[in-house]
Amino acid sequence: MNASLSGRKVAVFGLAKSGVAALRLLLQHGAKVTALDARSEDALGDVAKELHAKGVTLVTGATPEGLLTRQDLVVVSPGVPLSLPELEAARTSGVPVWGEIELAGRVLEQAGVTRLLGITGTNGKSTTTALTGELYARGGQRTFVGGNLGRPLAEAAMAPGEWDALVVELSSFQLEGIHTLRPYGAAILNLTPDHLDRYASQGEYGAAKARIFMNQQAGSDFAVVNADDAAVMTLAASARVPVYGFSVTGRPVVDAPRLAGLAVAREGGFSLEFSGEDFVLRNRALRGAHNAQNAMAATLLARLGGVSRDAVQAGLDGYPGLPHRLESVRVLDGVEWVNDSKATNVDSVLVALKAFAGGVWLIAGGKGKGAPYAPMVEAGQGKVKGVLTIGQDADALARAYANDAPVHACGTLDAAVTKARGLAAEGDTVLLSPACASYDQFKNFEDRGDTFKRLVGAL
Repeated sequence: MNASLSGRKVAVFGLAKSGVAALRLLLQHGAKVTALDARSEDALGDVAKELHAKGVTLVTGATPEGLLTRQDLVVVSPGVPLSLPELEAARTSGVPVWGEIELAGRVLEQAGVTRLLGITGTNGKSTTTALTGELYARGGQRTFVGGNLGRPLAEAAMAPGEWDALVVELSSFQLEGIHTLRPYGAAILNLTPDHLDRYASQGEYGAAKARIFMNQQAGSDFAVVNADDAAVMTLAASARVPVYGFSVTGRPVVDAPRLAGLAVAREGGFSLEFSGEDFVLRNRALRGAHNAQNAMAATLLARLGGVSRDAVQAGLDGYPGLPHRLESVRVLDGVEWVNDSKATNVDSVLVALKAFAGGVWLIAGGKGKGAPYAPMVEAGQGKVKGVLTIGQDADALARAYANDAPVHACGTLDAAVTKARGLAAEGDTVLLSPACASYDQFKNFEDRGDTFKRLVGAL
């Protein structure tokens, strides 16, 4: 039992997945827990029942005045803004306010598990995290993969003896809540405007990302950054450890004498210039320039962390990819069917289209987000042989493509798959990359992607 938590009064603010995991960890270590959530008990459902069964005090709705100032510690879910007045009042009263990641990191460190690889950025975090975990596992490490992806880090902290390495996706919200968390290897993949509903500026958002470096120690730790991204290279200046870059161009965007080494994309793969090692990318799950970047970042995290070259290549070859992200479903009569249901906006479709040379039959549509479709029309010129439209925004897509590609109004995904089966020829690709949310016809993008896979599997 963690003596620093036993008997302490701890409030867990926010009962989404991370908050519930933090609560279970606290109970395991003997804390006296109060749980808070804006939702009603009915909305919390089974979570509320679990808390009552475990004797946890549950507070729903508005936070009672002074409640947090009477705690020994407050642990916050990443979805809860740290700027809330009640959290500010707790800090002013001297009550520590931690994120779930910070709590879990402290428990793991006390248990001697310190090999933590942290990965952040605006895009590509999930793929790079999953791939890095694959590489460490291929290297014989008992590897936990989670954080903002899948399992909360608190789950690893409940059984620390099971892990040799922790590969953790870290969002800017999670990084706001750290104080002592120290990644052995820290990566920033890219930085583009995002979450500006929570941050006052792009600079504030970037500063949250840069917190991933703040506790690293020279002599043992290292950083991995996108050398093609000027904003990332600016953040890298705050790192106090050796910084390794990855580049598609081989020409870092800024003069970077601090780079300890560089990974550079080559035809069919990439090279680690500082060690002379070459790696091949022949895995369909890692197609496209964006995935070459992800693969270089993961490889740097693995090789600098001691994973053998052979294990890394085996991991690159065997990585299955994440569901619904350029996921190859099957090849039938020479036609490849690809599920990219996670592409819920135009920018995501642009990334998908870059991964293909041509012969694409694009299934798109759903609940539109108001963004113009012109950029994806332009990106698909010479590549997209036809568009099969579904969902609410079908007419808007048809207007956008009117002068650029044949449009087939299908209405439903079932009809689109059937139509594509008749249109696609050997060597073509049928790509579900909707550019829209799924809520007009499906529960979520996962449901849409699973439906596509079921329909394609039945062909």
